[in-house]
Amino acid sequence: MIIASFNVNGIRARMDIVLDWIDREKPSILCLQETKVQDKDFPSQPFTDRSHSVTFWGQKAYNGVAIVSRTEPEDIRIGLGDGQDPEEARLITAKIEGVWVVNTYVPQGTDVAHPRFRTKLEWFERLKKYFRKHFKPADPVVWAGDLNVAPEDKDVYDPKRLAGNVCFHPEEKAALADVMSWGFVDVFRKHEPGEKQFSFFDYRMPKALERNLGWRLDHILATGAIAAASKRAWIDRAPRMLPRPSDHTPVIVEF
Repeated sequence: MIIASFNVNGIRARMDIVLDWIDREKPSILCLQETKVQDKDFPSQPFTDRSHSVTFWGQKAYNGVAIVSRTEPEDIRIGLGDGQDPEEARLITAKIEGVWVVNTYVPQGTDVAHPRFRTKLEWFERLKKYFRKHFKPADPVVWAGDLNVAPEDKDVYDPKRLAGNVCFHPEEKAALADVMSWGFVDVFRKHEPGEKQFSFFDYRMPKALERNLGWRLDHILATGAIAAASKRAWIDRAPRMLPRPSDHTPVIVEF
């Protein structure tokens, strides 16, 4: 089973990139974030034409998550379901081939001084409650997505300069670590401990990709039993090199 996560920054704008990547890499499950499209306008046919199932939850112009899979999900759950309204389209869960896949697009936080930063920290708290309510650490759960946190110094291009910035702030790192303490393993780091391996390269920074000035914000985490079944993990920079790319690129794990 190959599971991948890709923040596409607009599915309709990146459809050719996504489809070409699926045709080439043939993932079993592909988690997409920032699809930026209402459900009624989601371009599902190109996926179904490839005999893939696609499950999605979106909203106009912002957020949005989807799970593309080669087999039909056994169960689908939308949102955190904790009664806080209005809930943004940031989480979708599907049980596929016996594995629970939780795809999240964590709030970015805007700025440490902005109220949305607190909302981000609260969202991580809500997410931990979601895992506690619906699963046990012994269950086969994969948590994937754009988590908008670089956990370690080696996950950003300049840890001294970026220290304390949004997505690399001690409170965010602690919030992510708290959710992971429920029972998750960082599967990418299990196989790839090296430095300067990034999944996000800011559009605003000249030649960020060529200079390898990036962040590791996209993650695939798993509970112990399924993490132990992982064979390898990698980041595919090729989609970021294409014309009109997303500012993110896929992270992949083979189980």
